[in-house]
Amino acid sequence: MSVQVILVHGIRTSATMWRTQVAHLEQRGIGAHAIDLPGHGARIDETFTLEGAMAAIDAAVRSAAAIGPVLLVGHSMGGLIATEYVGAADPPPVAGLVAASATAIPRGLGLHAYRTLMRGFNALPGRGLILTRAMLRATLPDDTRTDFGAGGYAFGAQDAALRSLSVLDLAAALRRIRVPVWFVNGQWDQLRLHEKVFASMVPDSELIVVPRTTHLVTAMRPAVFNLVLDLAVATVEARADRASAGAAGST
Repeated sequence: MSVQVILVHGIRTSATMWRTQVAHLEQRGIGAHAIDLPGHGARIDETFTLEGAMAAIDAAVRSAAAIGPVLLVGHSMGGLIATEYVGAADPPPVAGLVAASATAIPRGLGLHAYRTLMRGFNALPGRGLILTRAMLRATLPDDTRTDFGAGGYAFGAQDAALRSLSVLDLAAALRRIRVPVWFVNGQWDQLRLHEKVFASMVPDSELIVVPRTTHLVTAMRPAVFNLVLDLAVATVEARADRASAGAAGST
């Protein structure tokens, strides 16, 4: 059974942010499914809720699990929600998790400050798109620079999405995870805050820090991130093969 990869975007962006990863996986013959959460991308006219986001991930995971073992990949907000999802009390059919730029507990002053910053951007002319595009020009290679905005920017969903993150119980979720996990952060990522705590709470986890890289690690260093995906896919595939061989041997 072929490993199936589900990719969950971060806040404000959409499934288009994964263009390079989808192309890489499909070139290797691996099923790649980048989804849009409510209020983002093709679903931008919908209202974002945490329940709706979880339902979108669950639908994609269960559909893919009928084909093969599932590797769930999330960036930033998508990584935090994916972590909560995988660590549910009733574990979903996920065989591995890659959480990129998603190792901070979204609570308290930090979350409040970020929401205030985003409201400030929204209040600027053009909702601060000039600054956003300038930042992307300064940090991302030509090949991936337009991917974050190709599906539109979900300005209307971002405050509700940020607010919803405060109810996540990531500490409890992390303790329950029993599948391989790769935490991937850029060296200059602001969400590295609790990376060592996250890694220490998951028995089978690996922390990967990409040098000279920002929060947008998937697009700033796509070749490196694709290598992480290759490692994760190979690990999930090998585990599935061993489990299949063990089941055959016991019959």
